[in-house]
Amino acid sequence: MTDQEGADWIPAGADLSRPSAARIYDYLLGGDHNLAPDRDVARKLTAIQPRVAGVARRNRAFLGRVVRFMLDQGVRQFLDLGSGIPTVGNVHEVAQEVDPLARVVYVDYEPVAVAHSRMLLKDNPRAEALEADATNAAAVLQSETAKRLLDFDQPVGLLAITLGHYLPEVRGVFAAYRDALPRGSYFALTHLTNDFAVLSDPRIAETMRSTQDNIYPRTKDEVLALLDGFELVEPGLTTSANWRPDRLAGVVDPQEDGLYAGVGVKLRCPESLVQRQTGLW
Repeated sequence: MTDQEGADWIPAGADLSRPSAARIYDYLLGGDHNLAPDRDVARKLTAIQPRVAGVARRNRAFLGRVVRFMLDQGVRQFLDLGSGIPTVGNVHEVAQEVDPLARVVYVDYEPVAVAHSRMLLKDNPRAEALEADATNAAAVLQSETAKRLLDFDQPVGLLAITLGHYLPEVRGVFAAYRDALPRGSYFALTHLTNDFAVLSDPRIAETMRSTQDNIYPRTKDEVLALLDGFELVEPGLTTSANWRPDRLAGVVDPQEDGLYAGVGVKLRCPESLVQRQTGLW
């Protein structure tokens, strides 16, 4: 698809001169909702590391597995932060195949991602895209969209798939969402790291700095800290391909995977919330 042919999914006023991480990811997954600047960066990344598209595909597969896992635990509503361009295996597709009443709120600040999501969801009353900065948890959680579609008295599946490494200060962001979630909620993330060979070349981060989104790889301990307040479910913090792989899938060498992946469940409320709920405040 040429950029002109895709004009119906490009919102008026969007800055298309700079590449976007969401559209680069779409290209690496084989999607067609990307522009020439995005493709240029994706090709540069592939020239540095030919296996980068495989990392993207394994990350997308993790998303599907983790949504199904949360559904098995009884979760029926999802908040997808930094959701990006819709492609095969979206959260609402996976969730509503299991339960047509499942609800999904997608959050992204990238206008093309939001515009295309809204086109995709225009006939789906239980899934909606919110154009917002995911780092502003209060604005997201207090939005009309979140209030209408999500019940914060019931478990929520919070998803931050390849989001954290675009944020210079991320721990407080995730903590704000964690504190708003009720007990029984789940949090899933994937996060780029330099710990593994496949994405350790510094030219990868340098290339991404030409986009709208800088990149901040983190170590295992730093990624683990992002899950504070959640109890990790088995197999703990691993890599995207090796988190509960499909039965027939082979084991992927972590050095080829490139992304840490983990899922936690919230078993306790913050002390302040418990005090409010018990009338101590």
